[in-house]
This record gives sequence, structure tokens and C-alpha cells, in this order.
Amino acid sequence: MSDVYDFEVHRLNGDLAKLGEYRGKVLLIVNTASQCGFTPQYSGLEALYRKYKERGLEVLGFPCNQFGRQEPGGSEEIAEFCSANYGVTFPMFEKVDVNGKDAHPLFRFLKREARGVLGSEPIKWNFTKFLVDRGGKVVERYGSATKPEQLEADIEAALG
Repeated sequence: MSDVYDFEVHRLNGDLAKLGEYRGKVLLIVNTASQCGFTPQYSGLEALYRKYKERGLEVLGFPCNQFGRQEPGGSEEIAEFCSANYGVTFPMFEKVDVNGKDAHPLFRFLKREARGVLGSEPIKWNFTKFLVDRGGKVVERYGSATKPEQLEADIEAALG
């Protein structure tokens, strides 16, 4: 796989989606959780999405239950939680593993392309973010503590 557009994922409703449908867009791919100290970042992610969507930004949320079991619900519960509590309108996908032998191929790719602190590959916690340029190349990785609003300059640069 040479870029993110080669991957297929499932939406929260179970429908298969090809990331190729986002070709030419800037992507912010995030592993999320509903019961995490960083969960309020949904608000900031939604604000970025609304601000930059017309210019070509897509925020893609991937729930993950690997960190402290902070995403225990099913797809319907996740969708309801995100909508009711944070007004999330950006695309959300089915729960995935981001680390380990069952890690989704998309996240294996993202981690290989943009390593973490000190060159580490594993994702450390919920709300790790990957910025992908319009050509499908991963340009940056941000840890959980990096707030969505701190990404604006990099998003502006990627949008061109």
C-alpha cells in the first residue's frame, strides 16, 4: 500500500467505505474513545471539520477500546454519544484495534509512515492524530495531548 487511499474501512453503520473516496482531500485520522480524559477533543475536531471542510479537510474518527477499555460501546452507542454530546458530523468508522496483531491495516500503515516520540511505532493512547496530505501521504503524527486547535497551522499548510 502506497497511500491511505488504498484502504477499505467500515462506517459505523457497517457499510464498507474505500478511503479512495477522499482522494484529493487533506485527512485528519484520529483514534477516538468515548470515556477518556481526552474525549472533549471531539469538540475541537468538529470545530476543525466545520471550519475547513469546504476547503478540503476531512476528519475521520476511528473508535478504539485498546486503552483502558474507554470505548466499550457498540457502533450505535458510539454514534449516539458523539452526536448527542459533541455534535459530531465528521465521518466515524467502526471500532478498530490500532496496536497489536489485530491492528487494522490502515493504522499499521499510518504508524509506519509517521512514527511517534523517539521513533516509536505503537500508538500510546486515545486521540492520536495523523495528518495526511492531498496526495495520500502521512505528513505528521500528533500525540493525545496535542489539542485539535493546535493543528490549525499545519492544516492550513496542507490545504495550500
